[in-house]
Amino acid sequence: MSKSQKKITEFILSNYDKVAYIAATKLVSVTGISESTVVRFAIKLGYDGYPEFQHTLQDMVRTNLTPNQRIELTITIIGSSDIIEYVMNSDIEKIKYTLEHVNQTCFSNAVKAITNARIIYVIGVCSSLAIAQFISHNLMLIFDNVKFISGSNESNESNIFEQDISIGGDDVLFAVGFLLYSNRVINAVRFVHSRKARKVKAIALTDSKILPIAENSDYVFTAPSNMASYVDSLVATLSLVNAIIVSITREKQCEIKERFDSPDSIRDEYHLYAKR
Repeated sequence: MSKSQKKITEFILSNYDKVAYIAATKLVSVTGISESTVVRFAIKLGYDGYPEFQHTLQDMVRTNLTPNQRIELTITIIGSSDIIEYVMNSDIEKIKYTLEHVNQTCFSNAVKAITNARIIYVIGVCSSLAIAQFISHNLMLIFDNVKFISGSNESNESNIFEQDISIGGDDVLFAVGFLLYSNRVINAVRFVHSRKARKVKAIALTDSKILPIAENSDYVFTAPSNMASYVDSLVATLSLVNAIIVSITREKQCEIKERFDSPDSIRDEYHLYAKR
């Protein structure tokens, strides 16, 4: 390494928890190294650029921080900056990163697996629960074969394993797993992976490809969640889910139109929803 790259290395080793969440421009300002040198440093380590290197650091750091440490680190990173501007710009960057790294072939195949599935299982826990519920709710509007498993208690957890005899025949498990990573979700994906011979497919929506939920899935979608205080931002994740739902809607347009015609008249007749 050059002298400048060694200087970056020393700073990162001493401050890796902060470097994982600061922009390259800030790293430049605190080290006095040029931005081009920072980029070359990341490439020398085998990454496409600094953002990819930073996401690897984030994967290493996030699971080891307590909620109080996350809050303290976030406050340190934001400093005196405008909070609304910081958070929203951060979310914009997450969506851009997700768009740049999504695999179109994987996306198309996952959508095809969902649309052709005999039964669609959806599972999510803790912070992933809301995303899983959103997925399940929208899929239930389109399909009659959706089963939601919250995994929030042992009875729900056992539901997926009780399908041992019948699971297969092009069934799909849509698993959502973000920090903290639930063993219930991981075990459900492993269970489905063990049923490969029965043509079961697993779709993982997570923030790291190195986790068991990703390693045991047929189709993997990653979206950075990064920290915002003690909670994770799931904006990029929700945007990716929206893209999946819209793609399914386009594939099943005729069936969906026919399906929605009758409920619309029922809603109007019984005034189930308020009108603006």
